[in-house]
Amino acid sequence: MASIIRVTGAWTQLLADWLDSEHLPAPDIRGALARWAADDIVPIPVWRELLMRATALRPQLRAPGLAIGAMVQPRHVGVMGYVVLASTNLGEAMLAYQRYERLFYGADLAEVSMDGRDVEIRWKRSSADMGQLVDSVGIASLISFLRRQVENPPPPSLITFIHPAPAEAAEVAAYEAFFGCPVLFGDTYTRVRFPLAYLTIPMPHSDPGLRALLDRQAQALLLALPDSDAFDRALQQVMLRLLPENSATLQRAADALHVSVRTLQRRLDARELTWQQLLDRTREQLARQYLADRSLTLGDIALLLGFSEQSAFNRAFRRWTGQTPARIRRQLAS
Repeated sequence: MASIIRVTGAWTQLLADWLDSEHLPAPDIRGALARWAADDIVPIPVWRELLMRATALRPQLRAPGLAIGAMVQPRHVGVMGYVVLASTNLGEAMLAYQRYERLFYGADLAEVSMDGRDVEIRWKRSSADMGQLVDSVGIASLISFLRRQVENPPPPSLITFIHPAPAEAAEVAAYEAFFGCPVLFGDTYTRVRFPLAYLTIPMPHSDPGLRALLDRQAQALLLALPDSDAFDRALQQVMLRLLPENSATLQRAADALHVSVRTLQRRLDARELTWQQLLDRTREQLARQYLADRSLTLGDIALLLGFSEQSAFNRAFRRWTGQTPARIRRQLAS
């Protein structure tokens, strides 16, 4: 059965922010947007209709999807934005986007490939299922998101869209001016192509939303391993990186720390901890911090903690605390 493409409720706030920037009251549209909580699932037809209603209020604006996409912030994309921002470089960020795209769209749409001197991320189904306006907002958001993280990034090599070219040449020119590269229409894929050297550009970790998440993680780690020394702190940072990849094993942690499994085990023995105990303790404390962030769904949190599905996270959390994650979240909200 094919996956149904949708967006998260947090994404609808992007349109509300654009309405603010345009000083548009639009009470009916704002009322419709307000019905969606950050962790709700919004069907693509609903999102497309909201975009069309909003952009109809600015008929003189060329390529309105680009202007809306330019408003993007990490809070609009939830866990995917946080994981991308926490990446070491843009290459890791691109792979993180591909890995977590399902959380946002409910399906795996992106393909990443390398060809000669370029790297390409492409979506075959995106425009076919979403339409021109939705697709334009999505690609403009991706480029704007990356631009905000890197000072003076090089422009893409090429951007293409599945949907046909706009009727007016001025609108085509608006696309090329926005992206700073050639833009083609009517392609077999919607794609973004970058120079291969783009992948090594470091991410600066400067976003306030990311900083808040990292601060919460630090607090959680202090509770998981109080009185930690330098080695413990390095181990904790390794666990934070391995957990979302569902690869937090003793062997992987030892490899990341450049020590033998025996050395790492000896360190844990000195603390009277097994690897599983440390893993459970870290996951529990991180889970409590993540549950306080309403932009993260329980499914998001499960993946951040390295669980393959939400039900496994629910069972583990009940074992740690005697309560369900949903109940703890309600308590935190009260």
